[in-house]
Amino acid sequence: MRRKNTGRRAPARGVATADRILRILSAYQRGDRPLELAELAARTGLVKSTIMRLAAPLERSGFIVRLADGRYQLGPELFRLNAIYQESLDLETHVLPVLVQLVEKTQETAAFFVRHGAHTLCLYRVETPHLLKVDIKPGDRRPMDQSATAQVLRAFEKRPVNAPVPLTLPTYSVDAADPHVASMAVPVIGIAPAVVGAVALHGPTARLTLDRARELSAILVNAGSRLTKALGGAFPYE
Repeated sequence: MRRKNTGRRAPARGVATADRILRILSAYQRGDRPLELAELAARTGLVKSTIMRLAAPLERSGFIVRLADGRYQLGPELFRLNAIYQESLDLETHVLPVLVQLVEKTQETAAFFVRHGAHTLCLYRVETPHLLKVDIKPGDRRPMDQSATAQVLRAFEKRPVNAPVPLTLPTYSVDAADPHVASMAVPVIGIAPAVVGAVALHGPTARLTLDRARELSAILVNAGSRLTKALGGAFPYE
């Protein structure tokens, strides 16, 4: 007697197919041109026939485009979804928890800056518990000088894909605007990839010395890396 088909294997097959489709899409890297079938097979570990079979619905949905020479490139549907993602992204929900943890671990003022024309603009700030602190408030604008924050925003603003990291990270400075203020900063990279902003620590030079900055380096780099990954980018060190 033939057993009744319960359909229990169908979900497993569906999951396996979805996993293979995601492997194909995730095979593309920054700076890639259209990929040949052999390269996709090498990157995904899938056989060519499987890739061709799965590419057909991806083409119909606009996720992949097959060129006349047989190579594959990512399709316009991904750009549409990216635009929706960028519009729905609430920067504050990502940035503020990271700044709070930075202050807890470093005991220095943590802030997030973006470039605003010829200035850096503080969007978010969490204050140090120390009585002696740097006066930085959301909405404050500073010149694009030689401060660590300005250096990071300027250096990564037009950095080509896969180009060498132009600065030592974190970048440290005794602030150009005030010789009694020290700062250190790392970039936050978005999905474009373009610099979204800079996450920074600020403190009086008597406390945030170069030696102290070196001790806090890994903590700040980790914060920049976490924010970058949350925004869909790739941190320069990784």
